[in-house]
Amino acid sequence: MLSYRTAGESHGYGLFALIEGFPSGYRFDTDRIDAELRRRQGGYGRGGRQKIESDHAEILSGILHGRSTGAPIMLCVKNRDVKIEELPELTAPRPGHADFCGAVKYGGGIRAVLERASARETAARVAAGALAAAWLDLFDIRCVGYVTRIGSVDLLPSDLSFDDPGALIARRDVSSVYSLAPEKDADAERLIDQARDDGDTLGGVIEVCVFGAPIGLGSHVQYDRKLDARLAMAAMSIQAIKGVEIGLGFEAARRRGSAVHDEFVLGDDGEMIRPTNNAGGIEGGMSNGEPIVVRAAMKPIATLKKPLRSVDLKTGLPVEASFERSDVCAVSAASVVLENVTAFEIAAALLESMNGDSMDELGFGED
Repeated sequence: MLSYRTAGESHGYGLFALIEGFPSGYRFDTDRIDAELRRRQGGYGRGGRQKIESDHAEILSGILHGRSTGAPIMLCVKNRDVKIEELPELTAPRPGHADFCGAVKYGGGIRAVLERASARETAARVAAGALAAAWLDLFDIRCVGYVTRIGSVDLLPSDLSFDDPGALIARRDVSSVYSLAPEKDADAERLIDQARDDGDTLGGVIEVCVFGAPIGLGSHVQYDRKLDARLAMAAMSIQAIKGVEIGLGFEAARRRGSAVHDEFVLGDDGEMIRPTNNAGGIEGGMSNGEPIVVRAAMKPIATLKKPLRSVDLKTGLPVEASFERSDVCAVSAASVVLENVTAFEIAAALLESMNGDSMDELGFGED
């Protein structure tokens, strides 16, 4: 079973991803991983830390002569900003952050909480997901993540087509906010700049479309094997995500069944086709051969330059919430994270369906 765990803290030595169940014999390309780490650091509205860090994935185990061995793979993304022991303790929890609940639960103060709760942790998940995404290329499966909304600005173009993932990537990669409507970048940038000037933050909506997934990934037989459940958990685990949808999502609740369910029709060659994809590529917990569409809503970041009201945990007096260096808008970065955690879950489901421990067993011999 393909799985991963992360360790490390935002101002510690680094972040680690331990990947288990990856087939042996796969030749690694760390450039692919580093490219995704760079994308995660980009996007209009990011803060000062991105100027400090230059993320690079180091492989610490599970690789011999450039190929996976079947042993657990340890990836490390080092931090340049290493000063956790020197930083002062914080006593004013930020509304909307893990500060208060974590400090009460673990009793170690806010600093210990925020160092692990920080979205910096997602660098390790992006590294793991990028590895999985590169492996999925062998099966012509491609995950494409992008931004569909920042604040009040709708970033979905009217001429959007899901026929060509390459065309979507080309659009996204020229957008400053990683949307499919680069012609609307200026509107999004103005909104972000206004929030920055006001000492505020912005959230948005992100989406991932998975192309090429075969029919039958996931299963209907157990709740924890359903593909949509696994994808929803992966999406919801990303910091600041407050809602997840598959396909139509909540819109389906507002329609009649006749306007929701994707009919089967026969094409000119007698093949069964689906004129619509309202299910988002998943029915009964299994992929149905259509593009898989996962959507997530990201709340505004909890660290505001113009702080909200709080209470000092040490004195019990009303104060302004603590301020730590932060982004104004990290929706673009979140789309990269969603793309890569989705890729990992798709790779895990595919590997389970193929039941192989080596690239040779999966039908891939030596290069």
